[in-house]
Amino acid sequence: MTQVVLITGGSRGIGAATALLAARRGYAVAVNYAANAPAAEAVVRQIRAAGGQAIAVQADVADEAQLLAMFAQVDAELGRLSALVNNAGVVDQTTRVDALTLARLQRMFAINVFGAMLCAREAVKRMSTRHGGAGGSIVNVSSAAARLGAPGQYVDYAAAKGAIDTFTIGLAREVATEGIRVNAVRPGIIDTEIHASGGLPDRAHALAPQVPMQRAGTADEVAESIVWLLGDNASYTTGALLDVAGGR
Repeated sequence: MTQVVLITGGSRGIGAATALLAARRGYAVAVNYAANAPAAEAVVRQIRAAGGQAIAVQADVADEAQLLAMFAQVDAELGRLSALVNNAGVVDQTTRVDALTLARLQRMFAINVFGAMLCAREAVKRMSTRHGGAGGSIVNVSSAAARLGAPGQYVDYAAAKGAIDTFTIGLAREVATEGIRVNAVRPGIIDTEIHASGGLPDRAHALAPQVPMQRAGTADEVAESIVWLLGDNASYTTGALLDVAGGR
C-alpha cells in the first residue's frame, strides 16, 4: 500500500523540497498551500512528471474549517493518511518584544502552534491503532530559534517554536503505544524565501559567519532529515528534536 503524506506549507522552501523528496521515496503527496496555488501546482507537476502521485490542497491551517476540509480531501483523493509534516509557518517583521502587538501574536500562534496541533489531532485520529488506524509518523518543523530565542528579531516566533518542541515530546509519549512516532526537526539558518517575508531577504547569507560550518543550509538538506524521520529507517526514534543547523 502506498504511503500517503500531507505536507503543510508544501508549495515552497522546506515544504516543497520535502514534497519532492518524499515523492521520490515512493509517497503519495498532498501539497498544502494557503494562497499560492501556482506554486503548489508547480510542485505537483514536478512530482507527476517524474511518475509520482500528488495533489494540491488549499487550506489556511489557522482556520479549523479549512483544515478539516483539507483532511477530508486527502482522505477522498489519496486514501488513508500515513504521514504528516507540520511545516506551515510564518515569521514577521523583526521587532523587539516591547513593540509586539496582540494581532501579531495571535497570527503567529494561530498558524505556527494552533494549526500544527490541530493538524496533528486530525492525523492521530486517522493513524492511531486506538482509532482503528495502522500507525504512522508525524514530523513537526520547529526551529533552532526555539533554543536561541531570536532576541531583537522575533522572540514571538521563537516562543511559538518552543511550544512546538514541547508539543512534539508530549504527543510522542502520548501515542507511542498506538503505532505513531512524533519527531521534530529544528532548522537553523536555511536559505529560503521565509527571510524575505520577515523583511530580511539577505538574512541567511548575513548570518552565515555565525554558523560553525560557515554557511547557510539548504531546503534539500532539511528535507533529507524530515523524510528520514518519516520513514521506517527511523523506526525507534520518537520524541526527538533533531537540529539541522550547521552546529549553531
